Amino acid sequence: MTLPLSPFSADALLFDLGRVVIDFDIERTVAAWAERAGCKPADMLARFVRDETFWRYETGLISDEEFFSLLRKSLGVTLSDAELLAGWNATFIGEMPGIAPLLTRAAARLPLYAFSNTNTAHVAHFSQHYAEVLSHFREIFLSSTIKLRKPHADAYQHVISAIGVPAERIVFFDDLKENIDGARACGLQAVHVTSPTSVAEALKALGL
Repeated sequence: MTLPLSPFSADALLFDLGRVVIDFDIERTVAAWAERAGCKPADMLARFVRDETFWRYETGLISDEEFFSLLRKSLGVTLSDAELLAGWNATFIGEMPGIAPLLTRAAARLPLYAFSNTNTAHVAHFSQHYAEVLSHFREIFLSSTIKLRKPHADAYQHVISAIGVPAERIVFFDDLKENIDGARACGLQAVHVTSPTSVAEALKALGL
C-alpha cells in the first residue's frame, strides 16, 4: 500500500525525463524514417521493435554505430547513419507544458534528480537542446551511463545509494506504470504521471 503524499515527507525528488520533463513521440521518428525510405509510416512502425538490441543500446552495451547497423537490418532500409540519427532525434517535441516553473519552485526547497532510460544519441541531443530545463537537476542518472535500466531493482538501488537519502524519503515521478511499480517495490514514494497536472498536484500535496 502506498501512503498519500504529505508536507515534509520528502528529502529529494527524482524525475523521469521522457513525458515528464521532455515530451516526445516515437511516431515522429517513424514518420521521418518512412519519408526518407519512401514507404508508409505504418509499415515502418510495424518493423520497429523494442527488442534485445534496443535494451542493449539503452544500457550502453552497444555503440550508436552498432545500433544503427542493426536497426538498418531490422527495418529493411538503406538509410545512412546520419539519416537514421536525424529521424531518431525527431522524436523530441519540447518541454512538457508548465514543467519548468514547477521545477524551479521545487528546487528552491528540495534537491532534484532525474533518472531516465535512454541512449547516447538521445543524451547528446537533449543535453544540448534542453540544457536550461535540465539545469534544475543536481544529477541525472542515465541508463546508458550506469548500465542499468528501470524497472529493475538494481537500477533503483544504484540511484538511491547515489542520492544518499533513504528510499522512503525520495518521491519518484514517471509516466510508465511498470517503472512506478518497480520504484515502489524498492521503497520509493512514486507518482504516476498520467496527466499534465500530475506533477503540480503532487508538489502541492508535498507542500511545495
